[in-house]
Amino acid sequence: MQAILYRQGCFIEVEKPTPVAQGHDLLIEIKAMSVNPIDTKVKQTLAADNDKVLGYDAAGVVIAVGDQVSLFEVGDEVFYAGDLTRDGANATQQLVDERLVGRKPNTLDFAQAAALPLTSITAWESLFERLRITDKDQDKTLLLIGAAGGVGSMAIQLAKQLTGMRVVATASREDSKAWCQQLGADVVLGHHNLKAQFDEQGLSAPEYILCMGHPDEYFEELAEVVAVQGSICLLASAGQAHDINLLKNKSVTLVWELMFTRSMYQTPDMIEQHKLLNQLSELVDQSKIQTTLTRTLSPINAEQLTKAHTLVEQGDMLGKVVVSQG
Repeated sequence: MQAILYRQGCFIEVEKPTPVAQGHDLLIEIKAMSVNPIDTKVKQTLAADNDKVLGYDAAGVVIAVGDQVSLFEVGDEVFYAGDLTRDGANATQQLVDERLVGRKPNTLDFAQAAALPLTSITAWESLFERLRITDKDQDKTLLLIGAAGGVGSMAIQLAKQLTGMRVVATASREDSKAWCQQLGADVVLGHHNLKAQFDEQGLSAPEYILCMGHPDEYFEELAEVVAVQGSICLLASAGQAHDINLLKNKSVTLVWELMFTRSMYQTPDMIEQHKLLNQLSELVDQSKIQTTLTRTLSPINAEQLTKAHTLVEQGDMLGKVVVSQG
């Protein structure tokens, strides 16, 4: 098999032995892969003498199964985000635990499907497992910080389609504001001076906040704008100390979301990611959720992967970029 390693600051195409599917593993032929901020963060942590196959979003076809596989068969078209502790999708084939894999939506091609898994799982777990939003919260408000990116694009859609709650998004440019409105956001604000903007527009304080931005830029503002007894979910690690006592008087809940937690710790409920991806696939096929693919590069090689990483690192992407076999 061919793999694209990240080594000493660049991507290199190499030959590697084809892995053998055992246990719950599927061997998947990669048709398309998406690049996420996590890819760029992982490569920044690699030592100079270390290399790694990155790639944590993909769609492809099952070409072999382990002896304990029960959810899929050879020939099935699938999509998934994979596992940080194993080789990623920047290759022609990849081993992935079936419990982390979903059925690819029938109405999407491989590139469109590859844009969805990581951001969808992150948004789904953030909203419905960490913040514990339910369909009974339709009269409440969700604030999404940095909503035009991959996770925010999915969070807008999932919140509106599955709960009907009021979604307030933040974006900085006219094109990103229009993107959020197109996906279903009820109100789009600027990123900062949140409390003042809520007051100016007569909006009630948000009971739920999902922050896709860096906590160091937003923590104090989130503490100020969140509703009494509200909840805040963060995705990024804080780089500096913050006064969590700011949350005390309002009895605010603070949680983090990392979609790799289940695979990293092999939790007993790993199969929940399989289930939610299948639910997502149904929502897509029912035309309730749309792909967030906005840019496709082809074919899958070191040159196109480098271009995709550059686009993500610029920090102004709307939706997702995918590298496809074409």
